Amino acid sequence: MVKRTRFDAESCPVARSVDAVGDWWSLLIVRDAFDGSRRFGDFQRSLGVAKNILSTRLKALADNGILEVVPAGARHEYVLTAKGEALFPVIVALRQWGEAFAFAPGEKHSELLDRRDHQPLRALEVHAADGRLIAAADTEVRKL
Repeated sequence: MVKRTRFDAESCPVARSVDAVGDWWSLLIVRDAFDGSRRFGDFQRSLGVAKNILSTRLKALADNGILEVVPAGARHEYVLTAKGEALFPVIVALRQWGEAFAFAPGEKHSELLDRRDHQPLRALEVHAADGRLIAAADTEVRKL
């Protein structure tokens, strides 16, 4: 088996974030947790992932403080922590990118709607500290 490269000691926040939730199964588990999945069987039915892979990813997400394992009768459930809830903008950004670039024009896909108004969300934007809308070309990384 190939040894996984770890990025948890990197000075780059993106690298450390990818280390915690960077594989597709983990991100899809987080997506499903936002959609209401809580039990192992819920995740397995939704994702169609092998039980051993799902078990490994759920444990890693719990070990990283993204999910909390809580008792639920004779079983347990996986609930997003505050750290997990903070991934909501990441999931929305991936969704919006996918809506824009991963579907053919007119191809049907699921939609994320505002629960109150039942309307699609506005596109995410990145703003500078002073409120200006900025693009990647307007930024720089300061390496420490």
